[in-house]
Amino acid sequence: MTNRTLPPKFLAELCSFSTCVVSSSIEKFDLRLRNIGFADSRVRCMYPELPPVAGFATTARMRSTSPPMEGGSYYDRTDWWEHILSVPGPRIAVIEDMDNPPGLGAFIGEVHASILRALGCVAVITNGAMRDLREVRATGIQAFAGNISVSHAYAHVFEFGGQVQVGHLRIKPGDLLHGDLHGILHVPTEVAEKIPEVARTILTKRRRLVQLCRSEKFNREALRAAIKEAEA
Repeated sequence: MTNRTLPPKFLAELCSFSTCVVSSSIEKFDLRLRNIGFADSRVRCMYPELPPVAGFATTARMRSTSPPMEGGSYYDRTDWWEHILSVPGPRIAVIEDMDNPPGLGAFIGEVHASILRALGCVAVITNGAMRDLREVRATGIQAFAGNISVSHAYAHVFEFGGQVQVGHLRIKPGDLLHGDLHGILHVPTEVAEKIPEVARTILTKRRRLVQLCRSEKFNREALRAAIKEAEA
């Protein structure tokens, strides 16, 4: 299922929930182990004040420690743009830095963030570096990165359109992703439309538990009963 078959307001509704709540909702379907399906702490949100984003992955691989085999400019691979546009929007650009260790030079800066934004990307994810933090923030695009660098060094895309891995998370073109200040999550499309309803139920049960903990009626017996009811 792609976003062409999803209800028009689905992604906007998905973005009304935190990535933590969406993650808890996915767990209810028991589709995968609970230690996979999300990026680990090696990839962090650069603009935690921005709201959640959701979109479909476009993928690429880059290097920055050595010059590209062909061409002298890190803007040379304009054919990558065609791959980006082949994925239905909204799009999230996922760029795996293949250097060891990753993150010497930054591929994402003001210029590439502006290009990606113009190509319909709502976010960019990389296990490598980014720079121009204030300027990228001004584009309105959300960013997730492994670190920050002052230079782009020899940053260049050398491959695109295949499976990549960032922060322990394997991502293929067209995968539905959700991200916010907590990190990045893969959303299985087979249950995607059911997630908002499950998320609302989780939030209702969570509010009841929190309210009880803050209430003058709080006691251990009441808490046990409330947890049992929430689990049921």
